[in-house]
Amino acid sequence: RYSLFYNRLKNIEQNEGGLDKFSKSYKIFGVNQFVDGGIYCKEWAPGAEAVFLTGDFNGWNPFSHPYKKMEYGKWELFIPPGQDGYPPVPHGSKLKVVIRAQNGELLYRISPWARYVVRDEDKVNYDWVHWNPPQLYIHKHPSPKRLKSLRIYESHVGIASPEGKVASYKNFTYNVLPRIKDLGYNCVQLMAIMEHAYYASFGYQVTSFFAASSRYGTPDDLKEMIDVAHSMGITVLLDVVHSHASKNSEDGLNKFDGTDSCFFHSGPKGTHQLWDSRLFDYANWEVLRFLLSNLRMWIEDYRFDGFRFDGVTSMLYHHHGIGTGFSGDYNEYFGLHVDEDALCYLMLANHMINFLHPECITVAEDVSGMPALCRPVAEGGGGFDYRLAMAIPDKWIQIIKELKDEDWNMGNIVHTLTNRRYKEKYIAYAESHDQALVGDKTLAFRLMDAEMYTNMSVLSPLTPVIDRGIQLHKMIRLITHALGGESYLNFMGNEFGHPEWLDFPRRGNNESYHYARRQFNLTEDHLLRYRFLNAFDRDMNKLEERFGWLASPPAFVSEKHESNKVIAFERAGLIFIFNFHPFQSYVDYRVVIWHSSLIVIFKYKILLDSDAAEYGGHQRLDHSTEYFSEEYPHNYRPNSLMV
Repeated sequence: RYSLFYNRLKNIEQNEGGLDKFSKSYKIFGVNQFVDGGIYCKEWAPGAEAVFLTGDFNGWNPFSHPYKKMEYGKWELFIPPGQDGYPPVPHGSKLKVVIRAQNGELLYRISPWARYVVRDEDKVNYDWVHWNPPQLYIHKHPSPKRLKSLRIYESHVGIASPEGKVASYKNFTYNVLPRIKDLGYNCVQLMAIMEHAYYASFGYQVTSFFAASSRYGTPDDLKEMIDVAHSMGITVLLDVVHSHASKNSEDGLNKFDGTDSCFFHSGPKGTHQLWDSRLFDYANWEVLRFLLSNLRMWIEDYRFDGFRFDGVTSMLYHHHGIGTGFSGDYNEYFGLHVDEDALCYLMLANHMINFLHPECITVAEDVSGMPALCRPVAEGGGGFDYRLAMAIPDKWIQIIKELKDEDWNMGNIVHTLTNRRYKEKYIAYAESHDQALVGDKTLAFRLMDAEMYTNMSVLSPLTPVIDRGIQLHKMIRLITHALGGESYLNFMGNEFGHPEWLDFPRRGNNESYHYARRQFNLTEDHLLRYRFLNAFDRDMNKLEERFGWLASPPAFVSEKHESNKVIAFERAGLIFIFNFHPFQSYVDYRVVIWHSSLIVIFKYKILLDSDAAEYGGHQRLDHSTEYFSEEYPHNYRPNSLMV
């Protein structure tokens, strides 16, 4: 694998002048304005017979501005400035690339490199709009330094409002970012930013890869949003979709030059069976140029601090993970079923990012467990910094759905939370956007279900269902945070047990926005119990910020007691103790401490208590109590203490 990567990199250096120049192609492809006011246009359309540029600037004459055919399927066009020195294509004017296909048909297309596309309310398809404002946005704040502990707030700009509408970048900037900061998250992961024609696709059916979605505002609005996040010390990651593309042809990449291939594999190999989308040909030189340039543009133009790569499992294997289980056997990760071209692209992408912008972070969404995916490229690894611990939310769902409280298996929970590849960093999460979508349920909804509609008020009795749900919601999130990985992720709203599900407007729900919103206002109502969960999540993050357990070595698990339903472990100098027993509390309970000194006595105090009143608990612990270590062997360690 490293040999394949090295040969590709060497070819780029020999034929393109290096990876730096190769990945800067976004500055010359598409329609770009020169300093003197002229317009330079460049496209890759290997299957086209002829290429033209048309739009508002020439009265939509499809043939007045032909491109010149170059080598390797490239086409170029230069439009000189007007007599008055003004650019021939004004800012805000609509454009189209006209492709004469091999059968003579004229195809009106949006450039794959378009920076801004909009859709009028009375139209189905998007229009390409030339974005070249007279005053470019100037970033005022530097990017934060690379974080040791990542606490990620997974977000969607469009639903980030209690109102039933598409929310804006401006709303996120001034209403949501302060909330994220207050909750103790230091990183925001933005979904659905790359332009996608179908809103209900959650941003995963991308149509314009270089365009920030216009449904939330302008490119400058997004730049301001990222700039303000940086001023708060918040790192910003982009949920990048390079695993597939929308099948749209009128306003997407599909059949751009009139052929079935171009950016994609031709025939069945180029279509994802389940997603009904097109699959990139990662062995193609121009596809590599397109995707690598895309990453660089988002970093350098918008100042994103890294990426969460979506659908990595689909990229890694020719079977795309469809109908395939992964047990961890190495035969599942090495063989002809692995798409080495896609893996090589991921290695190139991570190498480029690390070489040009070493402060940036990359995350892989891979459910298969591909070995060395998060090891350096120089070791033959994939080069990612983190991978998502995708087995953890599945385990919590399985436990809550299938087991009675008294049947919870402590060893199985610990195994799932600690089962990760040595020296590969994992992002732990109890639930993400996947569990919030219609057809699934969040943890809060699974735990409390219909009673969330009637019994979340502090004026109503605390029923056993609500009591159990609130307590387990806190405990599940804390043990996942502290034991499950080297980073933590939460989907917006889930921190306070957001009721109901997430469903975008579509035909099946009469285009309703009722479930495409986040009711942050629930945490501000002091008569509702949502504020307890919100406060616990905030203080949990603040405690991690203080002690840094995510950046510490893996925890030492000292107890997973099946009959007592107790889990105890130590990490970053803190002792974490969880009592999952449905009805039994304990006094004088002995737990191990890692320190083995026979001279020093260590004193411990409670720092975070899920049973505290401010978190909706029952106040059964005295926080003024001090706990002292003693030379008393327990669970094969020489020292312990009583709690």
